[in-house]
Order: sequence, then structure tokens, then C-alpha cells
Amino acid sequence: MSDSSSFCMLLITIVLSLLLSVPGAECRRFRLPGAEGRYLTTEERWFNQTLDHFAPADHRQFKQRYYEFLGYVQDPQAPIFLIIGGEGTSRGISNNYIAVLAKKFGAVILSLEHRYYGKSSPFKFHTTENLRYLSSKQALFDLAIFRQYYQVHLLHYAFDLYLTRVGEYPNNISDTENPWFVFGGSYSGALSAWFRLKFPHLTCGSLASSAVVQAVYNFTDFDEQIGESAGPECKAVLQEISKLVDEKLLADPGAVKGMFGASKLKNDVDFLYLLADAAVIAKVYPGNAVSVWNPDRLCSPVTEAKKTGKDLLEAYADYVKDYYLGSFGATIQTYDQENLKNVSVGDGSADRLWWFQVCTEVAYFQVAPYNDSIRSPRIDINYHLDLCKNVFGDGVYPQVEMTNIYYGGTKIAGSRIIFTNGSQDPWRHASKQKSSKNMPSYTIKCHNCGHCSDLSGCPQSHFNMKGSSENCTSPEAVEKVRAQIIEHMDLWLSQCQNTGKRCTTWLFMIII
Repeated sequence: MSDSSSFCMLLITIVLSLLLSVPGAECRRFRLPGAEGRYLTTEERWFNQTLDHFAPADHRQFKQRYYEFLGYVQDPQAPIFLIIGGEGTSRGISNNYIAVLAKKFGAVILSLEHRYYGKSSPFKFHTTENLRYLSSKQALFDLAIFRQYYQVHLLHYAFDLYLTRVGEYPNNISDTENPWFVFGGSYSGALSAWFRLKFPHLTCGSLASSAVVQAVYNFTDFDEQIGESAGPECKAVLQEISKLVDEKLLADPGAVKGMFGASKLKNDVDFLYLLADAAVIAKVYPGNAVSVWNPDRLCSPVTEAKKTGKDLLEAYADYVKDYYLGSFGATIQTYDQENLKNVSVGDGSADRLWWFQVCTEVAYFQVAPYNDSIRSPRIDINYHLDLCKNVFGDGVYPQVEMTNIYYGGTKIAGSRIIFTNGSQDPWRHASKQKSSKNMPSYTIKCHNCGHCSDLSGCPQSHFNMKGSSENCTSPEAVEKVRAQIIEHMDLWLSQCQNTGKRCTTWLFMIII
């Protein structure tokens, strides 16, 4: 057997040694999750990340958090799934549909937290000046650096183990390389597609679930999709509610805000934005791009109130307080511009961080359409631009055109990228919805198929173990797309395996 072959055969032992060679906490990663376990692991790991990838003379670094789960590994050719966090805190490796894929492929799972979010902040304060290194471009290089770090980390153990067993280093393995396959959902779905676009030599393919690859300045399609998904009857009632709220705000703003438990919102349009998000059950955390359309939970009480002559504002206020601000978990401070000015680093800083990305790169301004809008017409472009200026200061403006030129928007010129969207998801209008060569696009069609239904199941407002599709109105629609995803993965991985002289420890990159 050649040195290269012997080296490859040792990789499974290496993976096990990563767990078993160090006692205590290391071994816990090898335990399979219990039936009730939401996370495969929550054990934190760290590595030193470059602060500014575009300034070679700047050698500053920061600690970036990641997670690792090796419980499904059985073969030296096992894939490695890397879950790269999006615009929020990463608390561990979730036991969702990714876990199902990992078990099927016998994969290692890694998860990398997005720079600045959670515990991966380079600074003690998130001033506007300190946020200048927060961008998708920097995040993509974070992925590339982490890929190299983990590969070297793996090979380091391989060399040491081979030296221990054989007595000398193996020859002819200098070209050994680990292919990666990138996955992600929502903003991180866009990162997944963009990573494959910008670093095709580092990836074998990409799954871009509900990937918002098109930066949008005037995002009227968002509100229009909500009206379409709600249906004519519910849409008409929601429009009537919006008009009533606008009238009440002019007459007695304190009273109407108090009715909704939102007296702390001094800016009237901040309050209207809260009500608009509650109507679409969109978790803006902060503008987190996680639409969790659950039409029956919303439409049933307000349409029933309309039919029976009950107070529409009271019916909608009960829904907002009991569900959106209650069991769903949205918070008033998310919509308070004064809170967005808070530069402290902590669990609540994600709101400010995402708005900075919105105000500098991608916009996604969910403005009211000129006609037939559900949300108040006061939610317009000027409101968003004023928010950006008020929160971050002069000179902060979303470079939408430059972002789309850099990445291509929905005309992205990539390959081996799978795009998936839910039929009821308003964010699909910022995604690639038409298939092109080597970039298939699938829409999951069902009554409650929303954001990232292929990975999370339905609805997305609560955790579905292993991404179960049983609560989707058409589980077969979800499973059909999942089967197509697996088919493309099998094909592209086999093509990667047959190109060049490599040890086939496959690396998938799943970004949520």
C-alpha cells in the first residue's frame, strides 16, 4: 500500500483520536444527542481569526467561536458539514434536518459563528467606527481562513499519528486537499452561494436555502407576497387594521401604542414597523430574514372579529401581545431606534449589527407598495434612510448596486449551487427562483411553506426536531425537494472524488 493510501486509511483513526486522546470535555462531543436534545453539541471551541482580510499590514486578530460534532463519523471518506452562522448568536449545532443529512452521510459537523455576532466580536463596543469590518466580504474570507485552519488542524493530527505508527512522515501527499460543500439559509444562504462563487476551488458545491442573493433597495415585493399568501379576505382585514392604526396615531398615539403594549416606542413609524412585522410573523432579529408564515394563527382571529363585529384593533392587539410578543418571542426594543444606538456588546447587540449590514450593503427595505399595501404607507424609503442616519450617523448608505455588481444578484454566475425557496416566503423575491446551468432552483409549494422549510420544516416559529416536515400542509412537497438536494449532492461529490489525487475526507459547509 502506498504512503498516500496508508495516510488516507488512518484518517478515521485520526478523527477518533481528536476526541479520545484528550480526556474529559473532548469526549462529550462523541455522544449522540438524546431524543429530546435540541442541540447535537453546545461545547464552544475557538480559533484566531484575522480582523481585516483586505489590509495585509494589519495583523490584528480576534477569537471566533465554532462548534464540532463527530458522533456520526464511521468512515475515512466521511463528509464534514460546516454550519456557518448568520445574523445572530450561534448557540450550538442544532438537531435539525442537517443532522439527518449528517447521519446519512456519516458526516462530521462544524459550525462557525459569524463575525461580530454572539461571542465572536472583535471589539468591546460596537461603535459605528468599530463596525467597519462587519461585511459579507469579510465574512467570506473568514470562511476561507477557517477552512484552511481546520484542514491543517486535521492534517497535523494525521502526520503525527502516521509518524507514531510508521516512524517517518508519509511521502507524496503534498497535494492532499479536502473538498468542501457549502450550505446555508437566508442571509447565510446568500453567503453559501457567494462563497461557492468567489472560492470555487475551496468548495465542491453549495446549498443556498432561501438565499437572499439580490440586494434590494425598494423591496415592495415583500408586502405584496404577504397579501398574496394571506388571501383576499384576510388581506382586506389587515389593510383595514392598518388604516385604523394610522388614524388612531394621528388622534391619540399614546393610547393606540398602549393597546399593543408598545408605549416605549416614541417614533410612530417604529411602532408601525412592529405591527407590519407582526402581520407577516417575520422575526426581524434584527431583520433576521426569518419569515415564519403561519397564516391560520394570524388570519383566523382577525377575520372572525370582522365577521362578528368585534373591535378589529383589539383583536389584532391581542394577537400581537399574546403571540408575536408572547410565545413567538419578539421584543419591543428590536424596533426602538434608541435601542439600536446602544453600542454595548451582548445578547441584544444583534439588532444593531444586522441593521448596520442592511444600511451599508443589502438594504432589503421592506417599504409599502404605492397601491394595495398591507403595511402603512408611512413605512417608506425615507423612514429607512432616516433610521440609518439616526442610528449610525452621516455617510452610512446601502451600496445596493455595488453589492449586486460584486456578487451578481439573481444573475449570479456560479456553478453547483442548489437554490431552494418556500412558496409563501416573501424573501424568495430576493432569491434566485429560476434554474440555470449547474444551478437548479426549487420552490417548495404548500400553504405554510416559508423560509428555509427544506432545512427547518413547518412552521419555522418553533423548533422541529430534525427539521420534521410533518406539520407542513404538504410534507411530500418538502420531501421531494430534499430528495433532489441529496441527488445533486451525491452527483457533485462523486465528480469531486474523481478529479485529482486527493484523500476523500469530504467537507460540507452548512450555513444557518
